[in-house]
Amino acid sequence: MHRIEAEQLIPGRGEPVRDAVVVMDGPVIAYAGPRGEAPPGTEATPVVRARTVMPGLWDSHTHLLGTRPDQFDYAEIAQEHPATRAARSTRSLRRALDAGVTSIRELGGLGLYLAPVVEEGLADGPAIYAAGSVLSTTGGHGDVHSFPVEWVRDTARLGADFRLADGEAECAKVVREQLRRNAKVIKVCASGGVMSVIDDPIHQQFTDRELRTIVEVAGLAERSVAAHCHGKPGIMAALTAGVHTIEHGSYLDDEACAAMRETGAILVPTLTIIREVLDSGRVAPYAARKMAAIAQTHRDNVTRAYEAGVTIAMGSDLGGTGDGTAAWGRNGREIVLLTEIGMTPLAAIEAATATGPATLGRQAPRSGLLAAGYDADVLTVDGDPLADPSLLADPSRIIGVWRAGTRVKDVTPA
Repeated sequence: MHRIEAEQLIPGRGEPVRDAVVVMDGPVIAYAGPRGEAPPGTEATPVVRARTVMPGLWDSHTHLLGTRPDQFDYAEIAQEHPATRAARSTRSLRRALDAGVTSIRELGGLGLYLAPVVEEGLADGPAIYAAGSVLSTTGGHGDVHSFPVEWVRDTARLGADFRLADGEAECAKVVREQLRRNAKVIKVCASGGVMSVIDDPIHQQFTDRELRTIVEVAGLAERSVAAHCHGKPGIMAALTAGVHTIEHGSYLDDEACAAMRETGAILVPTLTIIREVLDSGRVAPYAARKMAAIAQTHRDNVTRAYEAGVTIAMGSDLGGTGDGTAAWGRNGREIVLLTEIGMTPLAAIEAATATGPATLGRQAPRSGLLAAGYDADVLTVDGDPLADPSLLADPSRIIGVWRAGTRVKDVTPA
């Protein structure tokens, strides 16, 4: 057993507890609560003392792309061997742990290939719940517009980051391909995007019937669907089809927020990627123009969604390596940005912990809460993130990380 004694326990959902204890019994939590109510017999276990203890963070929108630092051109990325990119991604996984991230939803990239390596203990990293290839229409957000379409299709069939699909039959087939690869969630581009060359972020891409097919086939295997959506047409079509999460949601309005509440869909805003890209100024002109056009609208509409009672989960959309723009390790910046759009620190932490597993629907593990019987994914913080959420954006202030009950980060506070 392992025992953490803390000045403050943030459970993930609910009010903080002062003078608290967390007891881990192997990979699960045996007790989390007030020190005075801790079960007898755990006092002699190894004790760690901390200012704050809380659940490990869930980043519900990530990409393990294995790019070089500040490499944003997917046409260039796609020409590198996946083994090279996977090797780079192992460093990203380590940086995630150091940032307090113990679970990720990986929505397009190399996650399906890296998940078993992490589970085998051969690479340090968070638990990976991966989507496999992102589903896109021909000419859509997931297409590589500068390549011949035949090349894109041939590469995709080998398990690349994107898979083109047109028509209901092909949509059903490509979902089954991802399920065959053991995808835990299905990712679909329901609207255009920013980092793709010629499509418009506002435009709907898959038809209503294609989206319904994707959701239906995924649902047969108890998988939820995550829909990349900027424009309202794609958002509404995705919600009507039954998707479980809306990624980005740049053009949400009151009607769309009401539809999200009615369907129980979760918003994953990904504020970090927009800020990182705009701050860097290193992306192609077409992407910079589109990003600048949506940035303030996106922030305003995330605030609108929160005030309307839409459930929000933290997702950074980070996928870079090293210390470049949008690099892994800055995942906790999303928590700070969530507080800037109006969430309280406690609500932002809930979005980054307890709400994370819910983005997987019926595939959700018992994670994200400090409670008996939940996964022993825990972190300790050198300070009070309720008073200063930026602590969670600074890996140096996250002094202890446990993944499935094993300590994977141990730092002595300065």
